[in-house]
Amino acid sequence: MAVSLHFLLILTLITGTESAGTIGKVSVKAGASVSIPCPYSSQHRNNVKYLCEGYYWNSCSYAIKTNSQHESQKYSISDDQIQRIFNVTIKRLTVENTDYWCAVEIKSGSDDRQYFHLSVTKGTPSLFVDDQKVTGFIGESMTINCHSRTSGIIKWCKLHSTCVADVSGLIDGTTVTINMKETNVFSVTMSGLRPESSGWYYCAKGDFQMPVHLTVTTKPTAAPTTVTGARESATEGQKQNTAQDKSFPVTMSLIILLSSLIFIVIVALSFLFILRTKRAKIQDSTASKLNEGELAYSEVTFKKTNAAQ
Repeated sequence: MAVSLHFLLILTLITGTESAGTIGKVSVKAGASVSIPCPYSSQHRNNVKYLCEGYYWNSCSYAIKTNSQHESQKYSISDDQIQRIFNVTIKRLTVENTDYWCAVEIKSGSDDRQYFHLSVTKGTPSLFVDDQKVTGFIGESMTINCHSRTSGIIKWCKLHSTCVADVSGLIDGTTVTINMKETNVFSVTMSGLRPESSGWYYCAKGDFQMPVHLTVTTKPTAAPTTVTGARESATEGQKQNTAQDKSFPVTMSLIILLSSLIFIVIVALSFLFILRTKRAKIQDSTASKLNEGELAYSEVTFKKTNAAQ
């Protein structure tokens, strides 16, 4: 036994890992929402889970249960029986929302329970993350930034598993690296993500913890889709250019045809105008000649009459 304990101690020092605890104290801002994971034993998978509000267990009141309403304006609850963790969300937090119990109903004895405290502040929380729900892709890396305004030992832990309390370590085969990016920020990078890496984790510094849920999925084929989209866009552009190129000669032909028709009409009208003008002149000339002829005939007749007399 002594040898085994000594081996575990050496392993802990080498890998920077230790056993994970539970969520005990969380700092949140008034008016915000927070999700708290509550782990339970495998033999309690089918038991009723619930959230109880109050500092003392004997006098706490039911907030929400899995066998009744799963969501209200203030609370919501869900049970992941595969991970053996039920999750409770408390919304629109006030300074009075401080003391809660995660509990599992036990028919043949006292309910299994775990107390946690919410430190609700109007200012910046002592320990918080940008988002409690993050997504990573298989085989890749992802980084979570933990913002802290408190002092103490820094840890990154996974529920039902271990913690990394050093610069680097392993959690379920995934490499974890902790870096101090800024004075009040430490970043946690998880490399070589696997489907088994999915689950509830938490940042820890001093007395505070902040839960984070990680979902690891297959990365969508964004690059081929983008290339295909670009090709389709280029093809569509070429089609549009081709259509424009084809429409250009047609448009020019129509313009030329219309211009020719207009020119022909103008020429025809001019020709008709000239013909009418010539006809008018001819008619005027003919009329003038006829008039002159009648006048000469009258004069001749008049002369003949004088001769007879």
